[in-house]
Amino acid sequence: KLAKELGIMKQPDPFKWTNQIVMNCADIDIITASFVPEGGEEINATGFNYQNEDEKVTLCFPSILQKGSGSLKIDFVGELNDKMKGFYRSKYTTPSGENRYAAVTQFEATDARRAFPCWDEPAIKATFDITLIIPKDRIALSNMNVVDRKPYPEDHSLVEVKFATTPIMSTYLVAFVIGEYDFVESQSSDGVTVRVYTPVGKAEQGKFALEVATKTLPFYKDYFSVPYPLPKIDLIAIADFAAGAMENWGLVTYRETALLIDPKNSCASSRQWVALVVGHELAHQWFGNLVTMEWWTHLWLNEGFASWIEYLCVDHCFPEYDIWTQFVSADYTRALDLDALDNSHPIEVDVGHPSEVDEIFDAISYSKGASVIRMLHNYIGDEDFRKGMNAYLLKFQHKNASTEDLWECLEQASGKPIAAVMNSWTKQMGFPIIVVDQEQHGSDRVLKISQKKFCASGPRNDENCPNWMVPISICTSEDPSCTKMKVLLDQPETTVNITNIAPDHWLKINPGTVGFYRIQYSTTMLESLLPGIRDLTLLPVDRLGLQNDLFSLARAGMISTVEVLKVMEAFVNEPNYTVWSDLSCNLGVLSSLLSHTDFHEDIQEFIRDLFTPIGMKLGWDSKTGEGHLDALLRGLVLGKLGKAGHKATLEEARRRFKEHVEGKQTLPADLRSPVYLTVLKHGDSTTLDTMLKLHKQADMQEEKNRIERVLGAIPAPDLIQRVLNFALSEEVRPQDTVSVIGGVAGSSKQGRKAAWKFVKDNWEELHNRYQGGFLISRLIKLTADGFAIDKMAAEVKSFFESHHAPAAERTVQQCCENILLNAAWLKRDAEDIHQYLLQRKAPPV
Repeated sequence: KLAKELGIMKQPDPFKWTNQIVMNCADIDIITASFVPEGGEEINATGFNYQNEDEKVTLCFPSILQKGSGSLKIDFVGELNDKMKGFYRSKYTTPSGENRYAAVTQFEATDARRAFPCWDEPAIKATFDITLIIPKDRIALSNMNVVDRKPYPEDHSLVEVKFATTPIMSTYLVAFVIGEYDFVESQSSDGVTVRVYTPVGKAEQGKFALEVATKTLPFYKDYFSVPYPLPKIDLIAIADFAAGAMENWGLVTYRETALLIDPKNSCASSRQWVALVVGHELAHQWFGNLVTMEWWTHLWLNEGFASWIEYLCVDHCFPEYDIWTQFVSADYTRALDLDALDNSHPIEVDVGHPSEVDEIFDAISYSKGASVIRMLHNYIGDEDFRKGMNAYLLKFQHKNASTEDLWECLEQASGKPIAAVMNSWTKQMGFPIIVVDQEQHGSDRVLKISQKKFCASGPRNDENCPNWMVPISICTSEDPSCTKMKVLLDQPETTVNITNIAPDHWLKINPGTVGFYRIQYSTTMLESLLPGIRDLTLLPVDRLGLQNDLFSLARAGMISTVEVLKVMEAFVNEPNYTVWSDLSCNLGVLSSLLSHTDFHEDIQEFIRDLFTPIGMKLGWDSKTGEGHLDALLRGLVLGKLGKAGHKATLEEARRRFKEHVEGKQTLPADLRSPVYLTVLKHGDSTTLDTMLKLHKQADMQEEKNRIERVLGAIPAPDLIQRVLNFALSEEVRPQDTVSVIGGVAGSSKQGRKAAWKFVKDNWEELHNRYQGGFLISRLIKLTADGFAIDKMAAEVKSFFESHHAPAAERTVQQCCENILLNAAWLKRDAEDIHQYLLQRKAPPV
């Protein structure tokens, strides 16, 4: 239990004449409360009425409180909970193997009220003076620097730690951490003290993040032309942590896997993940913390912006990551897939109850938000964009702002109709499909371009079809990397005339795959573009975009899946990691869909054929002069071949795994996931025992997660059950249970059924564990999304009608929609796909 005393200085005139004060408060018992008007007598509250549903408390006083300032004192008791929200306990193991607890906070969106009674809304900003009384052998951290640490008079085993006053800020950004940590420290070039706090004995693992943070702060200062406003910033790894990280001002909290890097045991994708998350959270120090959204409706501004600029920052620190191409595969296509559903939502959502806030931390706020900001940045140009951003930050610093405020600043800086263009992308859900046809007239090319809403279930003939303001760029085969022409499509259709273009030259819409839309080319246009995939004259990001568009058109029934398989075969010379990653992802979707048929093995053969040449070329061992992307590509390709049962890959994986386990030759970190996955996919109970032993021995959370994510690949039903039970055991941290269950659901048809049954059977415990948080949405998505039979949609729907999960309501609807889409896709195309896969193998007549 926690006992705290809270003194709140009120600003002038907070009250009309009243004898009540209403505040946010949850899971807190108030013992006494009193109000002292400035220069007046203390008045004790006589009653506390809790409105638990609304997370509020009303303090009742015996007489009318005078207008004017005063201070409110509250004595209260709260609980250090285990729900990973509010003020909670996080379990960790000391180097000697003893279990202990740290006390940490996670307040966004609406959980500061679980730590102390307050006005817990982003627009009600205040300064905070924080003092913590803690055991003297522990470290205490908060948003600001320590100004005093002295023995606590009443108990000499405690110390009182006092922190400097914060700037004026929102409650959801307040933070404190009490525990045992080591740290590494550095100074950024603009004089800010940066520390990375790690578990005891692991300070080395904080160095990579420290390097990224010290490079990033000056980059943002320069980009925004506004200095970082606090004297210090701490980044700290927390053992039990629901999200990836949280941008508390001056004290950013992270999952261990999003912050700690061990040069020997961390893989390339982990370094990249840490760099992106650090970039994301530090961007919030300006965008979110210094200027905060007015209300949760504008959450997307915070998250979309930070999810875009994290890539800009990583590109600055690590140009060799080719990170903007990866953006298209990681964020852009993910957002397009979700936003094509009838159960998507606009970027800006009206939010009422706290449970509705949790629900909007999804791929629309983050990934679509980031994608439309990338499109906007491209439309405005970097210089004017920065000018507008600077004006926005200066105008609203220490205040709150809405989406409109940002548009206004960008409009003034660029002279372009920003609000008119952007409203069509943030206030209505979905996006257009741009339909393109062409005719050659002499040396001119005439393009017919039209837009209609893209729906995952195929074209609709709605009368009241929404329109978008679509910035459209066009390039030609003369220079695929350079935009030849730009138009703003602001009506349903238009014609564009392009001069001086030879009949044998191709035209490509949306070079760089920046515009947030899909494209349907006429047959002749598409055919002229396809050779650009084989001979690599199209840019990597455009090869990826073309394939991804076709794949989603096939899923929507607008073209046959066989057409896409033919295009995929043209990628046989592809060198680019991200292009392969996206292909691999789409083939995974197809493979999962076809697991419901009796020719699942034929699609595995297709995958083996497609990935074998690049697999042979890369081999197993890294060569001198290779970089980050080669490591990512090798891991991807070997994992894909191994999973699909490529004989040579499987044998080599088993051999290396044996040597790794026997301690003869440790697997390099970049090969561990593919090798673990391969041996499990074709493994038995001995393999599973060995993996669980490796899991137990792993000292690094990254290695534990790596194993947890692939355990579900084990094929035998009784072993699948063991993995599911393991997911809820003490061995797995609560935030990682979801990825173990998800791994089972995603691995096979048996796994999918077993995982769904497991979630239903253990619903009470799972829901109680993640109540309301976004982890419950993720769990539902991972376990229910993959079915492909109509009656499963009904089953999922009825299960959640009787087992309420308010924060996941929309996710449930999206899952049911996806199941029906899968079923329709299978009905429509399965036979054609089967025939194509058979005739591919048939000897030519």
